[in-house]
Amino acid sequence: MTDESKYSRHTYSYLALRRAVGCIAMLLPFALMLGEYIIFGGKIIPKSISHYYYLGMGDVFVGALCAIGLFLFFYSGYDKWDDWAGNIAGFFAIGVALFPTGASGQSYVIGKIHDVCAVLLFIMLTVFSLFLFTKKAPEPTRRKLVRNKIYIICGLIMAACIISVALYSNFFSTAYPDSRLVFISETVALIAFGVSWLVKGETLLHDE
Repeated sequence: MTDESKYSRHTYSYLALRRAVGCIAMLLPFALMLGEYIIFGGKIIPKSISHYYYLGMGDVFVGALCAIGLFLFFYSGYDKWDDWAGNIAGFFAIGVALFPTGASGQSYVIGKIHDVCAVLLFIMLTVFSLFLFTKKAPEPTRRKLVRNKIYIICGLIMAACIISVALYSNFFSTAYPDSRLVFISETVALIAFGVSWLVKGETLLHDE
């Protein structure tokens, strides 16, 4: 096997991992909903995706986040900023998985650690789409310019979801305690994240 063929094989494997992460993120909310309903006969939509930790699909939730976190840890970008961003995002993803969201009788500190990790994880994923994926060469291809528009749209959607959750949690959660706004916002943000990483993995709009 030549060095060039080895390089190509490793490159395609790495892109496949990116696609896998994008698919896991996009499909996770729907897999949790269907699994909880079909296998365990439980609630389809809890207050947030993190509440699946206490339901039958809790192991799937934790496993998916650990998979995403580990990939982000080993993510290698174009420069040290990409690498550091991946390490930080991976750390927060593992934190979300290991520290469950607040529940009755649970430690207040653990719940707050979960909340902080979740918010910072989504912020870091937004940074990827808006600032890191959009880096381009002096003379980018036409498709690269199109991909950058998709990254920006996905990043803005994730930012809007973060803001909506923050507004609800600080101003409306008491008045509407049974709202599913957090779950919906998290689902939309994960879909935007998944699309962004699928494009980055060259599943869509790859250069000819």
